Amino acid sequence: MGKQLKGLRVAVLAADGFEQVELTRPVKKLRREGARVEIISLRAGSIRGMNLLLPGKKVGVDATLREVKAADYDALLLPGGFVNPDLLRQSELAREFVLDFERLGRPVAVICHGPWLLASADLVRGRRITSWPGIQDDLRNAGAIWEDTPVVRDGTWVSSRGPHDLVAFEKAMVSLFAEHLPASQLRERPKEARSWLRWLAGGLAVAALGYKLRERGALAV
Repeated sequence: MGKQLKGLRVAVLAADGFEQVELTRPVKKLRREGARVEIISLRAGSIRGMNLLLPGKKVGVDATLREVKAADYDALLLPGGFVNPDLLRQSELAREFVLDFERLGRPVAVICHGPWLLASADLVRGRRITSWPGIQDDLRNAGAIWEDTPVVRDGTWVSSRGPHDLVAFEKAMVSLFAEHLPASQLRERPKEARSWLRWLAGGLAVAALGYKLRERGALAV
C-alpha cells in the first residue's frame, strides 16, 4: 500500500514527562505513512521523555503554543505519561488548543494519561473513551463513558490505555486520520487512479493491436 497520510499535517502536543514510546512510536508511524508531524509544546527547545519512572530521551520542539493554532493542522496526537498531561492541563493555551480541534471537527488520537487534558478542557462529557486505568475515576467524574478496552473510537476521537496497546492504537489512529485528509490530497487521489487506468487501457490497446497484426500475418501466409 502507498502512504495513507500523505500531506496530512499532525500536531503532537506534549510537555516534559511524556511517556517515551507513546510519542516516538506513533510519530514514526505517522511519518512512515507520509504525514507532516510537528512537536508542539509549552516552551521552545526540547522536552524530555520518561520510560515509566526513568528519564528518557529529549525530543526537539518545532513550535510553541504561542506560535501556532489548531487550524494549522489536520489532526492531533496526545501522548501520555504521568507528568506531561498534568503540565498541559494547567495551561490555558493547551486547553484552548484542544478545544479548537473539537470546534473544527478535526481528529484526535489520545493514549494513557493524555485524556487528562481533554477532561480539564471539559470535552469528555458524554464521550466514550479509554485511558490508563488509574485515571478512569477522573474521566468518569468529568462525565466520560470509560471503557476498559485496547481501543475506543468515538466520532473524531480514538483512545487507548497505554504502551501495551500501541499496535492497536497506531492502526486505529492511521485509520481515523486517513478519513480527514486535506481536500487537496483527496482531489489528487482520483487523478492518480485515472492515470493508472489510462496506463492500463493503453497497455491493453497495444496488446490488442499486436494480436491483430499477428492475426493478419498468419492469414497472409
